Amino acid sequence: MFQTAKPTKVFQEVVNQIEEAILAGRIETGQTLPSERELKDMFQISRGTLREALRVLEQKGLIEIRLGVGGGSVVKAVQADRMSESLGLLIRSQKVSLNHLAEFRESLEGSVAAQAAQRRTAGDVRKLHELLEAARVCVDAGRQQRDALLEIDKQIHMVIAAITRNPIYVSILTSIHDNIHRYYDRFLSMDDRELRENYRDLCGLVAAIEKGATDAARRLACEHVQRFNGHMQRREQEELARAIAAPVRKMAKSALREQRTRLQP
Repeated sequence: MFQTAKPTKVFQEVVNQIEEAILAGRIETGQTLPSERELKDMFQISRGTLREALRVLEQKGLIEIRLGVGGGSVVKAVQADRMSESLGLLIRSQKVSLNHLAEFRESLEGSVAAQAAQRRTAGDVRKLHELLEAARVCVDAGRQQRDALLEIDKQIHMVIAAITRNPIYVSILTSIHDNIHRYYDRFLSMDDRELRENYRDLCGLVAAIEKGATDAARRLACEHVQRFNGHMQRREQEELARAIAAPVRKMAKSALREQRTRLQP
């Protein structure tokens, strides 16, 4: 099943070979890997090297290490949500600029909307209209329902992703919409004007998907991202301007106090 590991990269070679065997289906979900003694002999490696490789495979979500009688390294089903963990960390750290995030979202969400327009069913459209009605209620209530509207907005985007029947789209968009609120909280005021603007965008997008208008759905999804990225960028620039102005004002006040002190008799 496995080959003797290359001595120059023993640790990674073990991980790579077992990972490839799992992903290629040579070892099936629920199957237990050979015992540690057998794996040591197959790879011609030390016990410590093998255990380190198994820990990495466990961290990747490919195996589960069970202790006790009947235990061992059991192969797990590959979970799509693990694919997006690094993306989620990147977004939460806010190391990604608003422009980078918008550029990525335009391309991705435009494609997702177009495919949803091709693949939607009557049941899918009903779900979207139910969510739109809930969004309308939030918009009518005003800014006090901002958080509720953003949650419904997220649900609408996730239903659109699910309509594609593509688990990769679902996984990546889940990661984005689970973590982008950090940017929203910092840069989106979501006043009444923005609430209604967001609702109109969603209504137009759902209508295009319902009609099967792929080009319109793609365009509307991109325009929605562009519009709200514009709002966030303006507030980011205002925040930066305030940060720059604050020490300047402080220095000016200090200089004025010093001048007044010198002028006192």
